[in-house]
Formats: sequence, C-alpha cells, structure tokens
Amino acid sequence: MIVRGKVVRLGDDIDTDIIIPAKYLVTHDATILAKHVFEDYYPEFRERAKEDIIIVAGENFGLGSSREHAVIALKHSNVKAIVAKSFARIFYRNAINLGMPALVPEEKNRIGEINDGDEVEIHLKKGVLRDLNTGREFSFYKIPDFIVEILEAGGLINYFKQKGGKTGEKSLR
Repeated sequence: MIVRGKVVRLGDDIDTDIIIPAKYLVTHDATILAKHVFEDYYPEFRERAKEDIIIVAGENFGLGSSREHAVIALKHSNVKAIVAKSFARIFYRNAINLGMPALVPEEKNRIGEINDGDEVEIHLKKGVLRDLNTGREFSFYKIPDFIVEILEAGGLINYFKQKGGKTGEKSLR
C-alpha cells in the first residue's frame, strides 16, 4: 500500500479536543465531522485539506479522550496518514481500526527534516517515507502484514467482512 500527500506539520500533544471539538460529538456523520477538524486550533486546515494530506507531528499525537470521532474526522478530511514521534495508545488503536495509517519513524528526530508543504510518499510494506521534494527517505517501524491488510481494507470491520468474518491463521489475539 502506497499513500501520498502534502505535509501538514503539527506540534506535540495534539489532543482529540483539538482535532474535533467536543460540541460536534453529537454526530457520527463523517461529512459533518470533517468540516470541523482543527477549527479552533488551525482554521486554515480545511483549505489545505482540499488536497490529500499527510500529517507530520511531534510527541503524543491523539492524547485525551478515547473518541473515534477524531480519526473519523481526519480520515474524511483528506488525511491519508499520520506520522508522529509517538501516539496516545487509544488513538493509535482507533486509527488502525478505522483504516488510518499511524506511523512512528525509527529516527524520531529526523522528521524535523520534513517541511510543511512537501509532497511525500509512504510505502507501508517497505516501512519507508520518501520526501518527493528533497529525495530524502525516512524509515518507520515496520507495520505487521496483518495490520497492513486491515489498513488496505479500510479498517477492521471491512477487513472482517472481506474475510467472511473469519481470520483463519491470522488471529488478532
């Protein structure tokens, strides 16, 4: 699976309330949620997200409440993947379950070399992010094949539907 988009740089400690304000949690409508991503934190985001986006962030991305709304809102606002130095555990699980690649670079400090606005390409199976503007490559911790399959399916529910409700040898335990 290859993911491509323009980089939007964010900082550390981006919590779920920043991603999607709590006042919008009364709906699961992805279109409505996408209209309000980062509206208080980064109002220009919607304009930038008219193109496919790869978020590159610092430490502890997705901390806060364990709402799936944050991932749904990002996914439906043209965010194709998130690369961060670290993720809040529940956000990371929600991302995978909903089909959003969440990647941690092996050399965390090097992601500072990726500039806002650069176009990047991510090869999930190879574990490589390539900056198409500079030609630099960045390795991230390899994602197990069964998780790549979940991402390719668009999330865990779609994965199980494709498998007929059975995982066979690839147990998720």
